Amino acid sequence: MEHNNAFMKLNSLFIALLLCLQSQAQVLQHVEPSNWWVGMEHHQVQVLLHGPEISKLKVEVAGLAIIEEVRTENPNYIFLTLETAQKVAGTYPIRLMDKKKVVASHDFTLLQRKPQSRYRNSFSSQDVIYLLMPDRFANGDKSNDNATGMKEQADLNAPGGRHGGDLKGVSDRLAYIKELGATTIWMTPFLEDNEPVYSYHGYAQSDLYKVDPRYGTNESFKSLVANAHQLGLKVIKDEVPNHWSSKHWMIQDLPTSTWVHQFDEFTRSSYRTTTQFDPYAAKSDKAASADGWFDTTMPDMNQNNPLLLTYLVQNTIWWIEYADLDGLRVDTYSYNDKDAIATWTKAIMNEYPNLNIVGEVWMHDQAQMSYWQKDSPIGALQGFNSHMPSVMDFTLHDAMMQGWKEKAQGWDQGMVRFYENFTQDYLYANPNNLLVFMENHDTQRFNESHPDLADYKLALSLIATTRGIPQVYYGSEIGMRGSKAVGDADIRRDFFKGTVSAERDVYQEAYYQFTKNLFTWRKDQKVIHEGSLLQFVPQNNVYVYFRFLSPEKSGGKEAEVIMVILNNSEKEEELIWSRFTEGLHGYEYGKDVFTNQTFDFEQPSGKIPAKTAYIIQLHH
Repeated sequence: MEHNNAFMKLNSLFIALLLCLQSQAQVLQHVEPSNWWVGMEHHQVQVLLHGPEISKLKVEVAGLAIIEEVRTENPNYIFLTLETAQKVAGTYPIRLMDKKKVVASHDFTLLQRKPQSRYRNSFSSQDVIYLLMPDRFANGDKSNDNATGMKEQADLNAPGGRHGGDLKGVSDRLAYIKELGATTIWMTPFLEDNEPVYSYHGYAQSDLYKVDPRYGTNESFKSLVANAHQLGLKVIKDEVPNHWSSKHWMIQDLPTSTWVHQFDEFTRSSYRTTTQFDPYAAKSDKAASADGWFDTTMPDMNQNNPLLLTYLVQNTIWWIEYADLDGLRVDTYSYNDKDAIATWTKAIMNEYPNLNIVGEVWMHDQAQMSYWQKDSPIGALQGFNSHMPSVMDFTLHDAMMQGWKEKAQGWDQGMVRFYENFTQDYLYANPNNLLVFMENHDTQRFNESHPDLADYKLALSLIATTRGIPQVYYGSEIGMRGSKAVGDADIRRDFFKGTVSAERDVYQEAYYQFTKNLFTWRKDQKVIHEGSLLQFVPQNNVYVYFRFLSPEKSGGKEAEVIMVILNNSEKEEELIWSRFTEGLHGYEYGKDVFTNQTFDFEQPSGKIPAKTAYIIQLHH
């Protein structure tokens, strides 16, 4: 009997404790960020507390000073700014008090940073970036194809639906990416996107601190990055500060009326991002571009709200520190409020001075794109500095979509398009830090527009040997096609097969082997990573350029030189070697790095077959 009474007492205590915890969970529904790190440059941390009517409660924090406490017009929020400087790793409880009673608490933890975390290495022109979409790349765990609480269920038959790819699938294929010769992985967003349809792309994020459960968990992403690092691969996270999902819990319960840009009726962005720097632009036109919603399910965030801007800064820093990231790509960079996004970028760079960040600036003019790069001479004309280290070379992509199709060279057509693109590099503060690409997840598939393997070889040779950071899109290396005209789903086809040689047909294998050989060769080519560029005006649709390192940079007695010949003509063309004396640097001959074919520069000329690319190492 005494035994039963003791058991009943313990059971009652357990039930009371459980009810207490449930009650506290109802009072305090969100704490973001839930933790921070010691020794951070950003040491005054804004902690968001969210729960029903919590603004009526008093807040206490054990061991950390409250620098500022903001209670907004929404009684469900409290914003605390806590001082973490000179603190040690440990737990610092945050308590919500009703008079003297603790009604909710959160163990806010300060973690120890990894050594050299602040000065982490990042991606650069020595890398090759492999862009993939997690939902379409590989399904490593079919048990998470659907998840409790997620509105959209997996449906392989729906072109714009969830197809089941996940982080485990990516992790399982890291060796494939490394074998291909890529060195860096850029995944499109993988955080929770709980829109009821068309959620696979991830650009409408409904929780900025949580991996979508159909992809995995926060811990599985962290493990993926660690596994990539063990293989010598880097990982870039895709950031989306411009807009969130309409289903984000905070959009459903706005902290302030100014958290997002609101209108009497739905107002889409005009997409006229040139208004951001147009000296004559009407204020209404600027607002139509920067404040309009990107889409019906993507509310535009008001980054002029200081609470939101701090939230965005901290969220990005949190992920870099938590997952040990190697870099960032920022979606729709030029759609953000330009001064606010510059503040955001500078805050990230202050925390991580060596980090590389590339912004999506989808424009078709070099001066306009240059405006958004760090220390831009164009931006300086208006006293603007974005602090963004890199931007995407969309004008080169424009040339990619047109130049190879133009078999006859006109004044501004054919291979001249590429030449002219690089003549504008004087506009950039750092042209060697531009992202160069043939295609990405938003564009026409290159192999759809150019179904001939010869075109692929020409284009890939160009982005692999010119200045900048080359990026390849998943599936391109096996000849994957897809039409933008058909829809985005067609340019984002499933790649669940093709990473194993037995799964590739002869056509796919030819693409794969060329890609692998080219990128593998590129890995150790300092002359490509850091060398100067010398180009010659194309003639007869043949483009010739050189990459060279001075003796001081090459560590030798003479310059190291690579000669690239891209013949886009439909017939054999003859090159007079004396025209290229300046680039040949006195070398007598060269050998193609793949075929070992010899070119004798002491002869008057050489013949270049139609639709052929040569990458030639020069020798005495």
